[in-house]
Amino acid sequence: MNILVTGAAGFIGAALCRVLIDRGDQVAGVDDLNAYYDVNLKKARLEELTGAPNFLFHELDICNRTEVSDLFSSSDFDRVVNLAAQAGVRYSIENPSAYIDTNLVGFGNILEGCRHQKIDHLVYASSSSVYGSNIKLPFSETDNVDHPISLYAATKKANELMAHAYADLYQLPTTGLRFFTVYGPWGRPDMALFKFTKGILDNKPIPVYNRGEMVRDFTYIDDIVEGVVRAIDRPPLLDSDDENKDCSAVRTTPYKIYNIGNGHPVPLMRYIQALENALGKKAQLELLPMQPGDVRATEADVSRLVSDLGYRPQIDVETGVARFVEWYCDYYGVQLSD
Repeated sequence: MNILVTGAAGFIGAALCRVLIDRGDQVAGVDDLNAYYDVNLKKARLEELTGAPNFLFHELDICNRTEVSDLFSSSDFDRVVNLAAQAGVRYSIENPSAYIDTNLVGFGNILEGCRHQKIDHLVYASSSSVYGSNIKLPFSETDNVDHPISLYAATKKANELMAHAYADLYQLPTTGLRFFTVYGPWGRPDMALFKFTKGILDNKPIPVYNRGEMVRDFTYIDDIVEGVVRAIDRPPLLDSDDENKDCSAVRTTPYKIYNIGNGHPVPLMRYIQALENALGKKAQLELLPMQPGDVRATEADVSRLVSDLGYRPQIDVETGVARFVEWYCDYYGVQLSD
C-alpha cells in the first residue's frame, strides 16, 4: 500500500514508519520539524528512515491548506495516518493557539485531502485525555466524553467528531485511536520518563505530582504501533458505527474508535521504581500537588481492540522502562556506574 503518515518525525510516527517500511509499504512521511522540543531528536529519528527506498519525506506543515492539497493531488495514497498534532496537556494551558492551529485546522486540512482524493481509510490519533473527569474505570469507548479538562483533550474529542461527520457525509472510513500514556525508546523529552531519567542522572529532584498518588495505563511504543498497524489494515465497514448504536436517530457510518492501552494500570511510584532499578540509582522526589488539567488515574478497556483487531498490548513497565534506559544511554552517551 501507499501510506501517508503525518508527524513522521515524531515519537509514534517514526516508529510506525519503520514498521510500515519494513513490511514493504510505500511510505510518505510528513512533518514540519517544529521546535516544541529538540529538533535534533526529530532529525535523528528521520535519519533512521531516510535510507529506505520506499520512504519519501516531505517537510510540510499540515496547517498550510495549499501545501496539503497539493500533496494529496500529486500523490496516490491508499491510506492516511494522521499523527501530526500539538501534544501535551500542560502546554495547552500556556499556548492554546498551537492546539487550535494544528489539532483543528490542520486536521481539517487532512480530512479535506482524504475526501477529495477518495482515500480508502483515515486512521488518526486521539487520546485517553478525552475521558477527562470521568471516574469510572476502566475507560470504555462507549463512555461519555463530553467533559474535557484540558484544551488538548477538547481538540482530540473535536477530531473524533469531525471524523464522524466526514465518515457520514462522504463515506470516508475513519478510525480514531485513543492512546494511553505512550513511552519507550525515542520518546519525547517533555514526557515524564525522559524528565525523570535526566533528573536522576543529574542528581536533581524529579517532580512527582499529586505526591505520587497517580495511576497510569503506561503503554509501550511497540504495543502502540502494533495496534495502529492493525487498525490501518482493517477499515471500518458501513455498518460499524457502534458508538451510537443505541440511538435510533443516528445513521450507521464507517467509523470506529479504539482504546490502545496496556490494560494493566500501574502506580506512578512503581514506574519510578522500575526506572531506579534500570539506572541503578535512587531518585530524589519533589512531591507536588496535582497539576491543572491532570487526572489521578487512567485505565483502558481494550476488549474492543481484542475482539475487532485480535490484539492485546503485552509489554510490562519493567521491561519497557529498561529498554528506554538502554536507548537513552546509547543515544546520549551515558555510562551507568556498576
